[in-house]
Amino acid sequence: MTLSRRQCLGGATGVAAGALLLGLPRVALAGAQIEEPLIDSVRTALSSAIHNSAPPIPEFKNTDSRLAYLRWLGNMSERLKKRIPDWSTRKEFLQTIWYESRRSGLDVSLVLGLVQVESNFRKFAVSSAGARGYMQVMPFWTRVIGDSDPSKLFHMQTNLRFGCVILRHYLDRERGDLFLTLGRYNGSRGQSPYPNAVFANQRNWTFVDRPD
Repeated sequence: MTLSRRQCLGGATGVAAGALLLGLPRVALAGAQIEEPLIDSVRTALSSAIHNSAPPIPEFKNTDSRLAYLRWLGNMSERLKKRIPDWSTRKEFLQTIWYESRRSGLDVSLVLGLVQVESNFRKFAVSSAGARGYMQVMPFWTRVIGDSDPSKLFHMQTNLRFGCVILRHYLDRERGDLFLTLGRYNGSRGQSPYPNAVFANQRNWTFVDRPD
């Protein structure tokens, strides 16, 4: 899937952007999604995440696809080891984010870059605006779909499903413009620091498959 990406990476300047690129402690850039009406397909996807606690199990159409996934998993696991030391937790996280990204038609490296900016891979992160979990999802989303239990946003699959579905929803609203999509996700639509930070961190998770 080809998506437009209206951004200027060269313009990502300032202390926060520099810290992100160097891997230094950074100023939190998490903002706040804005409550708005949802189409039925989005509401259904979010509702199913609330009621399904089991991690997704990837399925593959052939052996080559499965082996490609395992190569990606091994590579990403090494990169993520310092942030999520426990292997089983790291595997579940990567398996889930791979599944949810593909389910929503998103580039998994982009979603990983967003997670790094939003929470630095901290499951129980809470922003000053009240956003929660890996993808810093606002609690009102649980009320919008009728559940009203924000604690569920700390559940790995629920948080990643919500984050990916919301990001996809915004991408559709912005007609494929990732710059505006990321700004809308962060509550800073049209401003460059947040999208540029995500794009910069996306490079940390880009994977080029080279089978033996």
